[in-house]
Amino acid sequence: METIQDSYKSIASQCEGLFKDNGSRFIALAYPVETTDQIKEIVSSLKKEYHDARHHCYAYRLGYKRDVFRANDDGEPSGSAGRPILGQIDSLGLSDTLVVVVRYFGGIKLGIPGLIRAYKTSTSDALSKAEIVEKIACRHFRLGFDYLQMNSVLKVLKDMRLEQRNQQFSEKCSLDTSVRLSLEQDFRDRLSRIDCTIDEIQ
Repeated sequence: METIQDSYKSIASQCEGLFKDNGSRFIALAYPVETTDQIKEIVSSLKKEYHDARHHCYAYRLGYKRDVFRANDDGEPSGSAGRPILGQIDSLGLSDTLVVVVRYFGGIKLGIPGLIRAYKTSTSDALSKAEIVEKIACRHFRLGFDYLQMNSVLKVLKDMRLEQRNQQFSEKCSLDTSVRLSLEQDFRDRLSRIDCTIDEIQ
């Protein structure tokens, strides 16, 4: 049976890096993120906070499969900013990570090799200060069952060491839980022996 890879690396908290070249300053800000909405909020707030900067370039990678990503040059020559930022995220094998590099122009053009080095080095400086953490990819479920099935359902959760939330115990019972991807099939198999509905929740 195929093993599901459900653990991945991210950063624990925000961190900052800096690179200077010929008067230009590159301030790299790295964030742990989980959704594109979060990313939009952060980028938008940084554009307000650093409103006098010339560029706000960024890159991110999301999800346990690391298959959601974007690199944005924000007006810098194509491939000179977003891709070097993403390259540093990828060199550490990170996901659920956003790095925004704010550039203050110093009056002297750096050329494309100089820009690539600046965006790469400032990002590397920020990520070198990050605490790398392991994250586990989970799916979230709401279970529905009759009161008579409660002990059986709770035993499955206890045996699999799963937390329960939002419990409602009456004639009709429900609760929410999260299951790591590699355990999902086992979880479904155990509950299939009990009269219990399983609905995925986002």
